Amino acid sequence: MIKKSPKSLKGLFAFLISGKERLLFLLPLGLGLHSCHTDIKTVIQLDSGKNLPSESMKDAEIMYSDSGTVKMKLTAVQLDRYVGEKEYIEMPRGMNILFYDDSMQVNAQLKADYGIRYEKEGKMEAKRNVEVVNVKGEKLNTEHLYWDENKKLIYTNNFVKLTTKEEVIYGDGLEANEDFSKYKIMNIKGQFNLKDKESTDTKE
Repeated sequence: MIKKSPKSLKGLFAFLISGKERLLFLLPLGLGLHSCHTDIKTVIQLDSGKNLPSESMKDAEIMYSDSGTVKMKLTAVQLDRYVGEKEYIEMPRGMNILFYDDSMQVNAQLKADYGIRYEKEGKMEAKRNVEVVNVKGEKLNTEHLYWDENKKLIYTNNFVKLTTKEEVIYGDGLEANEDFSKYKIMNIKGQFNLKDKESTDTKE
C-alpha cells in the first residue's frame, strides 16, 4: 500500500492506493526507466503516437480522506493514470464509489461501466449504465453523469430514471448534492406511482 498526497482534490489531504498489479510505464523525469525491456516498450509506444498511461493498476482501491476521516473509496478493475498538462485517471473497465459520512457510514454509492477523473479540475465523469443509490434506497439511472468535487454537485443533461419507494420518475437532466440526499429533475417526462399499481394489483 502506497501513501500519496493528491495535487488536485481540494480539501482532501491524503489518499491510499493499493492494487494487485501495478505497471509503471513511465517514471518522473530524472529517475529513468526500470529496465531495458521497459525502455524498448516505451520507445515503441511513444513512436506510435498513442497517449499511454504513466501508471496502470489492476484491482485498484483509492481511499480519499479529509483531516484523517475517510470521505470516499473508489475501486476499479483497471485504473490508468495520465500525466501532462491535463492530468487524469481513467477507469476503462468500470468503477464503484462509496461515499462516507463523518461517522464512516456509507451514505451513497455510484457505479458505472466507465469513469474518468480530471485531477487538477477536481471533476469526474461516469458513463454507461451509471447508477447512484442514496441511504434511503432511492436510485438514479442514466448514461452520463458529471461530478464536481469542489461544488459537491452531481449533474447530467441526459435522460434519467429515478426510482423511489413511492414512484418512478423519468426526465431529461438532473442536479443533486453528492450524497444524493437532495435532487431536482429538470424536465420531467413522466411519473409512475408504485402505490397505485400495488392497489390495482391487490384488487385484481
